[in-house]
Amino acid sequence: MKLLSINIGKEKVLRTKNGEEITGILKTPVQGPMQITELGIAEDFIGSPKHHGGPDQALYIYGEADYQWWEKELGQKLAPGIFGENLTIRGIENASVNVGDYLYIGDVALQATAPRIPCGTFASHMQDPQWVKKFRAAERPGFYCRVLQTGTITAGDDVRMEKFASETISIVEVYRDHYEKRGEELLRRQLNAPISIRLRARLERDLQAVPSKQP
Repeated sequence: MKLLSINIGKEKVLRTKNGEEITGILKTPVQGPMQITELGIAEDFIGSPKHHGGPDQALYIYGEADYQWWEKELGQKLAPGIFGENLTIRGIENASVNVGDYLYIGDVALQATAPRIPCGTFASHMQDPQWVKKFRAAERPGFYCRVLQTGTITAGDDVRMEKFASETISIVEVYRDHYEKRGEELLRRQLNAPISIRLRARLERDLQAVPSKQP
């Protein structure tokens, strides 16, 4: 596997159906070594800290294989960073990634924590009002990572993946289940995996709302 591109977003104004929004989703490749901190890339602007960024969503990753699928689906060439990802990687496809899997790039260590859930900002960025539905149906969400070991990475670096050995669930399963009504068994299965802080909080709320079983 290889790191094809490192992408960062600057503070920009995006016109949405609800008006103008300050966002960092418009990402472009950067040259030279980049420092990865516990919160990701310092130069990468986070427009909505409530929903994006933070220690468990420090970096967003998308694979070349998923790019190729979308290029065929949309009938056009897509530039690195178009999906708002920080790292574009060759040889990885989110269908093969589980929550908890490790990625090693240079001296940086990452751990997959959650799939990306599409939103209205993403649809406005792609200039397609049906984009959220299309992205959901494709089940190619990419995934967020926490940073376990900080350091420096450069486009062209080799990437190594190590599977998480304990109880977990696939990124695609978590993504698919986000849109379904989940029972107690599934909620506990997801909570047993090393998922992101935001996702854990929502799952715990959902679990509390599950009716208790009568003896």
